Amino acid sequence: MKTIIVCRSRSHGNTKKVADVIGEVLGARVVDPAEITAAELATYDFVGFGSGVYGMNFYRELRKFVKTLPPAQRRKAFVFNTSGFPEPPFRRYRQKFVRRLEQKGYEVVDTFSCFGYDTWWPLMIVGGIRKGQPNAADLAGARTFAEGLRSKVDIAS
Repeated sequence: MKTIIVCRSRSHGNTKKVADVIGEVLGARVVDPAEITAAELATYDFVGFGSGVYGMNFYRELRKFVKTLPPAQRRKAFVFNTSGFPEPPFRRYRQKFVRRLEQKGYEVVDTFSCFGYDTWWPLMIVGGIRKGQPNAADLAGARTFAEGLRSKVDIAS
C-alpha cells in the first residue's frame, strides 16, 4: 500500500518529529502541503495528515490544502497532531478536521495526539510549556500508533 504523510510543522518541529517516526514505521515519505499537489496525492492509497495546533485549530496551510482536494474514492487516512494543551471539549478541532476529510471521501482509520513544546504568545513570557516534548515516551507512543495502523490497513512490514 503506497503511503504518504502530509504534515505541517512550524515553530519547534514537534509535529515533524512525530511524522518522521510514523513515516519510518509505515515506510512513508513526509511532505509539507506546499510540496505536493492534489494530483500526486491521488496516487497514494493511504494518507496521513499531521499538524501542530495554533489558535485551537490545525495549521491553516494544511486545512487549505485539504479544502482544495477533489473527492477521494475510498482512500484511507489517519490524522495526528501535537499541541501544548489537550483538546478542549468546546473546541473539537481534530474531530472537525476528520469530518472535513470524511466529506472529501477519506475513511479515517485512527487519530493520534501528543503534547509538544509550546511558546504561543502568553506562554513565551514564562519560556513556554511542555519543554522537551514530544519526548521519548511520546515518540514511542507514535511508533505504537503507527504499528497499529499497519495492522488496520494491512501494510506489509
